[in-house]
Amino acid sequence: MKTTTSTARLGDVEVRRRSFLGLVAAGAAVVGVPSLLTACSTDAPPAAAPGATPSADVLPKYVPVDYVAPDYPSVNGSTPGYETLPAELVQSVPEPPGAGSSFTAMTPLWGTIPPTKGNQYYEAVNGLLGSTIAFQITDGNVYGDKLATVLASAKDVPDWVSVPSWNIPPRFGSEIVPNLFQDLTDFLGGDKVEQYPNLANIPTDAWKFCVFNGRLYGLPFPGEIITDAIFYRKDVLDELGITPSVSNGQDLLDLAKELTGGNRWGAEDLWNTAAIIHGVPPRWILEGDRLVHRVETEQYRAALAWNAELFASGAVHPDAVADQAGEAKTRFQSGQSLIMNDGLGGWHEALRDNLASNPAFWQQPLDPFAADGGTPVLWKGNPANIFSFLKKSDDEARITELLAIANVLAAPFGTTEFDVINNGVEGVHYERGADGLPVPTPLAATEMQPTYMFLVDPPIANARVQYPGYVKASSEWQTKAAEFITEPLFYAQQIVEPVQYASIGQPFVDLEKDISRGRKSLDDLDAAVDTWRASGGEELRTFYQEILDAR
Repeated sequence: MKTTTSTARLGDVEVRRRSFLGLVAAGAAVVGVPSLLTACSTDAPPAAAPGATPSADVLPKYVPVDYVAPDYPSVNGSTPGYETLPAELVQSVPEPPGAGSSFTAMTPLWGTIPPTKGNQYYEAVNGLLGSTIAFQITDGNVYGDKLATVLASAKDVPDWVSVPSWNIPPRFGSEIVPNLFQDLTDFLGGDKVEQYPNLANIPTDAWKFCVFNGRLYGLPFPGEIITDAIFYRKDVLDELGITPSVSNGQDLLDLAKELTGGNRWGAEDLWNTAAIIHGVPPRWILEGDRLVHRVETEQYRAALAWNAELFASGAVHPDAVADQAGEAKTRFQSGQSLIMNDGLGGWHEALRDNLASNPAFWQQPLDPFAADGGTPVLWKGNPANIFSFLKKSDDEARITELLAIANVLAAPFGTTEFDVINNGVEGVHYERGADGLPVPTPLAATEMQPTYMFLVDPPIANARVQYPGYVKASSEWQTKAAEFITEPLFYAQQIVEPVQYASIGQPFVDLEKDISRGRKSLDDLDAAVDTWRASGGEELRTFYQEILDAR
């Protein structure tokens, strides 16, 4: 991928792309569930036709299967954790289901496009499928443009098309989906999915995000529901003899100030943290019977006031004050700053990047807390942020063959299929290290760029056993956080906002920065909210009210 910390904008959320590391990186699929807690703007919302919650005969029945029992089972949808790799793998699909067909697939890639000819990785996976998938790969940074062009022309649409939520073109749900892509309801809805056990193993919430106009069209790339954390440099604090005890917002302010001194600062810009600890909703909440947008809430106002107090204290690194957010991880990992907010996937990436040069390196998330010391509210992340679609066809056998192939690609952790898709071929793409863990060969970096996962992916599993203590610490933290998970008002619904309202929330992005840094005040927030209402916010409220009434 281009970088492991690049981000893309998806409506009110920030999408964090995660790295691809093979079987030992089980569940580290390319895009982490965007954190609705880090909501910043309302540009480019996910697209689909609004409507009622899908019926049971539309959504595939959930039939979970564990080929390997997790050491840390899922709690309220948290990611299960595995402290060891399985000694033996299970072949979940005994025989290749394909009929020797050739299919084209369009996918993005944030990395070097791999060779298609003589690629032993592709040969191995296609061998499991029994058919050939020929990838048409485009640089992820320009994928949206390519996707829009292909779909607009309606010509030469590939057999299988990956669609990241943030790349959805206009009129996608209303026109493109029903005209170009296959309705999968009669193939996968309800009990019908049981003939594809690995697809049936994907949780229902992920399938909800694949429903357009009341019908199932997409195949999901499941995400994590717990996405963000407030990290501190535990190794540095241990050296300083400081054991953080943070149970409210004032405690965190005090800790940041205590850690500031010399060439070290307590924190980076903690706006996302402020939103988390104040329970700022991702978009809308109900107050009584009235829809209230996030920027109108007291939670949002309180979060801005808290972050402004943090900046005023002098505990924020000067480069963060200067809005150099792109280097925040570098500052944090080098010890220049000691508290920062990050996606949960950033934890293992930091270990990967720092343990070799600093074996003592360790970052740890603070346990969930609310700013007022009460019960935290952690908003559940999107169940999926990438999905794929099959080209519309009158040939039912072609569709069932593609779904049988998707069933192989959705094979979960602990299966032979998962091993090959994520690790490649032993002796070709990896060797076993002294600890028995797969070690990628140089050829893996060339041939094994992530591709199949953009078509469909199994539920995420945390099996990053190469980092001692990580699976345990991460899983135990997620178990604590899962207690406070709350579904947003329009959770798992595909909603397209009318295009005329697409940018009315953009001014709040700059306002959040200005108020935090003392350049503007909360009086400016009041004026911005008034402008938002007059510029279409009230009409947008009516739009969402109609969706709410239809549920």
